[in-house]
Amino acid sequence: MNFIYEPHRIYVNNEEGKMIVNATFPWLKPGIIVVDHTFVDPSLRGQGIASELMFKVVEYAKKQGYKVTATCPYAVVWFKKHPEVMDVLDELEQAKLAPECQI
Repeated sequence: MNFIYEPHRIYVNNEEGKMIVNATFPWLKPGIIVVDHTFVDPSLRGQGIASELMFKVVEYAKKQGYKVTATCPYAVVWFKKHPEVMDVLDELEQAKLAPECQI
């Protein structure tokens, strides 16, 4: 899978140019991004691609020196399942988010 990196977005297009995988992560504040949306085309679901996408987001954030928060429901649950990447999470800022976003 060919992941395409842009500032505040990682995605994959299929052969026809249709976006089939996408994550967006705008600034919450300087140095802290918020994963606010993830998408995997229904034809690809259940194959671990969303998790791979989240690992790409974490890797990108670490390389850029960013901390991460999450409001996307999938991303919130994903962080709960992956304590090995909690070092990138800004726990103080995450705690300020809505109760359903608590990790």
